[in-house]
Formats: sequence, structure tokens, C-alpha cells
Amino acid sequence: MVRSENGYSSKKRGNKNVKKSKGKWVIKVKPFFLFLGFSFSRAVLIVSSSSSSSSSSSRGWFGLFFRGRLDAIMDATRDLQRGLVRIQAPLVDSVSCYCRVDAGLKTVVGARKFVPGTKLCLQPDIKPQAPKKKTSRRERCKTHPPLLPGFPDDVAIACLIRIPRFDHLKLRLVCKRWNRLLAGNYFYSLRKKLGMAEEWVYVLKRDRDRKISWHAFDPVYQLWQPLPPVPIEYSEALGFGCAVLGGSNLYLFGGKDPLRGSMRRVVFYNARTNKWHRAPDMLRKRHCFGSCVMNNCLYVAGGECEGIQRTLRSAEVYDPNRNRWAFVSEMTSSMVPFIGVVYHGKWFLKGLSSHRQVLSEVYTPETNTWSPINNSELINGWRNPCLSLNSRLYALDCRDGCKVRVYDDATDSWNRFADSRFHLGNSRALEAAALVCLNGKLCIVRNNMSISLVDVLETDRWEIVAGKGQLKTFVTNLWSTISGGTWLKTHIVHCQVLQV
Repeated sequence: MVRSENGYSSKKRGNKNVKKSKGKWVIKVKPFFLFLGFSFSRAVLIVSSSSSSSSSSSRGWFGLFFRGRLDAIMDATRDLQRGLVRIQAPLVDSVSCYCRVDAGLKTVVGARKFVPGTKLCLQPDIKPQAPKKKTSRRERCKTHPPLLPGFPDDVAIACLIRIPRFDHLKLRLVCKRWNRLLAGNYFYSLRKKLGMAEEWVYVLKRDRDRKISWHAFDPVYQLWQPLPPVPIEYSEALGFGCAVLGGSNLYLFGGKDPLRGSMRRVVFYNARTNKWHRAPDMLRKRHCFGSCVMNNCLYVAGGECEGIQRTLRSAEVYDPNRNRWAFVSEMTSSMVPFIGVVYHGKWFLKGLSSHRQVLSEVYTPETNTWSPINNSELINGWRNPCLSLNSRLYALDCRDGCKVRVYDDATDSWNRFADSRFHLGNSRALEAAALVCLNGKLCIVRNNMSISLVDVLETDRWEIVAGKGQLKTFVTNLWSTISGGTWLKTHIVHCQVLQV
């Protein structure tokens, strides 16, 4: 900008004929123009003097014409002799003007406070209150490349959601738009709405070095998939809880660190983003406790903690919508649960008291009350693992999980439900560690990472989707029996199903 007496005018950057003199911007004039201006001024003076010696009649009009501007011409002549010419920018009438504001005020808001308003503006292009131009969806689409060349984005998304989940990590490497699409919730929410969501089995196991590792099983391709490592707080933790909220978030909470003792920490894994995140800590440190999910809320109760009162009777609940923990009513007696299940909207727990006595209690979330259970066949014949599916309670009837029984409410008894007629053995390697629901079927997961599926509608149909062959299973069982079953130290700690 070039500054004049009345404001600013534009200048070309790098112009060598422009310089600043006493706070004002001026322009140098070349010697040729100096000579021309000086000659013109001398001619005016000669004509003016000759007119004064003439008659009084001629002195009138000629003197008025030249003498009226003689002062202005002389001022211009002096400037020409010094090689300087002042610049006068045109004034433009405007409603609001911020041109006279100090250059230190960079924003229009600050300028408005400094100069409320004026009628003189040298920059009519400034429109501080003009609304921002909104680009239409068609213009935004022109700036971004399409997801699939030659197709609208809606058609491209309809094609991408049909790709199996096994290839989603590869899709993220195609381009930034694909990565951004698969990293959001819209893509997976649309898959779930259209019934294209896939369920994977996630297994957390303790290896021979006493550390926690976990794996994901894809039932479509029948392959185990790699996962990001477990947070370091849970790499060697004992007695921690595991649950699934929202269908795609796997939570790890509580537990006991070998060095720090009991913990209140809570972390969760998002299967959509394939990352771990932090969650609010529990209100009480505890390990070896019971946990369940009801109405998409996480409940924990009982367990142990360091201190005088080791066995706990307190219980708390975590609401992911409010993102906070809250205490619920305490149990009637302190307990260290070793088995639990949600059945008919109630939480059944079975465990040991501080005096090593077997206790059973049931929690009703509607009334927020705990009640002891006595003389019930549901508790007496209850074995771990168990599962509630389609308002029916299932449990395994043998150690290798080849027999399944179901609970009958009418007769208050357990009845045989299914038998594979092929028993694997009683070794710890073939022991059934978890019973979960996978695509509407009973899924039996064993310590050797073998998986069997049982259709609840066709009880005679058993399907092995992952595991060893019959010969390897026989060799494993024989070797485990000879060695006394102590050689295998790898076992499953938790098993859950996540939907994406």
C-alpha cells in the first residue's frame, strides 16, 4: 500500500521509484520530467509579467486565468525540482470504513471497536458483514475425487459395504477418502442396518510366560487375525474383567497388577478403528470380581482388594452414554464370584464368601436389590461355562464341551440338549473355556483354540470351524495324559464376540 495525505493507495511491490519521506509515501520523477516542468513554470512567469505591462483591460481576464493558479503551479514546481510528486487517491463513499485503522488491528472486530464508522473509504472491497459463500454439494464433489471413478459416491458406498471385513485393512490403504470412510461410524452403521455386519470371536489367553495375548477369529475365512497389543497395564494382570458394550467395544477393567496390586483402571478396544482407548476408572479397586452387561450398562460386584476387608460386597455400574460410574446397592454378603449369567433380565452370581462357603445371589436392576438364592436347581446344577440365548439357559455338561444341557423353568431341572458323540478327552488343552453366541449358534471355545458350533434348531449338527484334526487331537490328549496335564500352561482367560 502507498500512503498519501488522505489515506492509502495501491503500489506495485518492488517499485524502485517509491520511497518513504517523513511518514509519507512519495514517488521519484525522472530528470526529463523535471526539465519539462521547470520550463513550463518559467513560461508561465514570462507571460504573466508581459500581461502586467499591457493595458488594464487585458490584465483582467489573462491575469485572472494565470494568477489564480500561480500558487499551485509554484508548489508543484518546487516538488518537481526536488524530484518528488505526491499521490492523491480518490475517495469513495462507503457505509463502514476501516481503512484509517492502525495496521496492528488484524481483525474486522478489532477495527470496528477502534473506528465505529466513517463516510470516507479508500478500500470499497472490504465487506466485514458480508455472509460467507456456501459451496453446494455439487461443487464440493468437484473438488474431491470420487470414491470409485465413474460412479456417484452413494453407489460406491453401496459397493464398499459389501466387501468382507477381512479386507477392510487393505481398503484403508487405497486412498485417503477410503481411509476416512472406513474410520467413521457411518460406514459400519450402514453395514449393521442392512444386515451385513460380521461377528468375530476375540480370545484373550495367558501364555507360558504369564503374559496376556489376544487373537481374533474370522468365521467366514476361518482364520485367526492379528490385533494391536494389549495395553501394558493388562499385559500381566490377574483377575480382571472383560465385557462388550455397543456390540463393537471390548472393555477391560479392574484386575490386579503383580507390582501395584488391585486396579481401578478401565480401557476399551474399538473394533471399528482397531485402537485402544481410555475410559473413566472404577470407583473401587477390585480383582476377581463378577461382571455382566444389562441394558448396555456394565455391572461389577464383589471381588477382592488389598486391606483389612479383603472380600468386597459393593457393586457399581458404568453407563457409556453418561460416561461415568455409580454405586448400586450392596450384596447381602461379601463374595468372590466364580460364575455368573444374565437370565430373564436378572443377574445370577455364584461364588465363595470370606469363610470359603458357596453363596448364590441374584440382582434385579429394576428394583436395585440383591436377594439370596436357596434350594434352586438352577444354582445347584449350574456349571461353568453357561450362556443365555433366546430366553433359554445353556451350560456345558462335560469338560471338553461335547455335551450341552438346557434349563427348564417349568420343571426347575436341567435336561440334556445336544451330544456330539465324539469326545476329545479330559486334558486341560482340550478343556472348554468359553461358551458364547456366534451368528445365532452356540460357540464352544477350547484352550487349544479349537472352536465348535452347535445349531440350537438342529441339535445333531456340530460344526468344527477351527482346530486340529482328529489325529493331532489324539496325540495332544495322549501326551497331556502321560505328562500329568501340567506341561500346557497356555489357557484362555476371556472370550467375547464383537460385531462390525
